[in-house]
Amino acid sequence: MLKKGIVYCSTGSHYRIKSEGQFYECRIKGKFRIKGIKSTNPVAVGDKVSFTIEADKAAVGVITDIEPRQNYIIRKSVNLSKQTHIIAANIDQVFLMITIKTPPTLPAFIDRFLITAKAYEINAVLVFNKVDLYDKNELKAMRDLKEIYKKIGYECFEVVAKDVETLAAIKTKMEAKVSMFSGHSGVGKSTLVNSLSPGLDLKTASVSQQHQQGQHTTTFAEMFDLGKSRIIDTPGIKGFGVVDIQPEELSGYFLEFAALKGNCKFNNCLHTNEPNCAIKEAVESGKIAPSRYKSYLQLLEEDSLYR
Repeated sequence: MLKKGIVYCSTGSHYRIKSEGQFYECRIKGKFRIKGIKSTNPVAVGDKVSFTIEADKAAVGVITDIEPRQNYIIRKSVNLSKQTHIIAANIDQVFLMITIKTPPTLPAFIDRFLITAKAYEINAVLVFNKVDLYDKNELKAMRDLKEIYKKIGYECFEVVAKDVETLAAIKTKMEAKVSMFSGHSGVGKSTLVNSLSPGLDLKTASVSQQHQQGQHTTTFAEMFDLGKSRIIDTPGIKGFGVVDIQPEELSGYFLEFAALKGNCKFNNCLHTNEPNCAIKEAVESGKIAPSRYKSYLQLLEEDSLYR
């Protein structure tokens, strides 16, 4: 019997699919590849799939086809393997969780994530967590960082993941949408999801004090129903390699660059050594944050930019 459903969990070897209110444990038969995408996981959370039910097992099936994706978030590993991995597909919005310490989230990581979201036309929202743990100087550093992205046009929230009252605006924004939460291990993704839906009881772990890094408690992406909304909790990401963006396209994914690059002397300006560059002038005058320009230059030099 052929059925259609949505992938709620993808471990790489088996998949949990929801169809007509029931969950099915499925696998893929043999080699299963999507044209044009080389990924470690051919089927991702959020994928809409067709599957057949095995005759002798009512809730076990085999995935036979994947519907075209509306969008997806993909990353390239920053280690030597350089493998690409689709984190989730068919997303309405993504919430990137950011912390100043335990663990620190660097601007370069934020920028890489935002570029990928923009490239696949996914609305990105920045969530600054653990504001209750910061001293006066740390709070100022966090708000200075937040101001950079608010000025560009990104929506930003300050929250305490364990305090459901601080999450009210986020919960409203999630209504009737598919929302993915991402960020480093230890930034509080699973804690936030637990606060929004305590019945899920997702595993959480404290941050390593020695290395200021989170410990992986979520080992694979998983989607949950939250009323009319769907929420995707994802494993923590250490590095985020950008995929499939050509050098001449890159500045278009920096929102504040895109608004100014038409003022450059040359149409094909890469905003590096060219004269009369509107982007470099904006950096010098303070209209563009130096950290954003630094991220742009780093990406321009990386091999990961070229697929």
